[in-house]
Amino acid sequence: SGIVLVAINPYEQLPIYEQDVIYAYSGQNMGDMDPHIFAVAEEAYKQMARDEKNQSIIVSGESGAGKTVSAKYAMRFFATVGGSASETNIEAKVLASSPIMEAIGNAKTTRNDNSSRFGKYIEIGFDKRYHIIGANMRTYLLEKSRVVFQVR
Repeated sequence: SGIVLVAINPYEQLPIYEQDVIYAYSGQNMGDMDPHIFAVAEEAYKQMARDEKNQSIIVSGESGAGKTVSAKYAMRFFATVGGSASETNIEAKVLASSPIMEAIGNAKTTRNDNSSRFGKYIEIGFDKRYHIIGANMRTYLLEKSRVVFQVR
């Protein structure tokens, strides 16, 4: 296991995920700034570029903990630091998939009105200049045990 970040869902918008914060974490070394999802994303991005090896970020937590939102913030970080305005808009397409990502496999459960019943594996592809060239999302581990009812 590598770096572990414990994030808490504040259930409200905070100004800690804006564009200027992405730029503040971009290029920084882990530990130079406060713990943040952008610090984890920067470390993975930097190691991918330096070692030319695949990297993984695992986002885990309870229902309603903010896993999907954390994954979206990491994707936004990669789209910002791994793209440029002159490139094709593949970065925008990856980010546009977020609503689809949230909609797949959601159901009302005993804990949450809109809880995902699937794990999501998102693979983001980068070219040799470390710009995003595509993404692939797969779902796994259907969990039916906490579903309240099925719509007919």
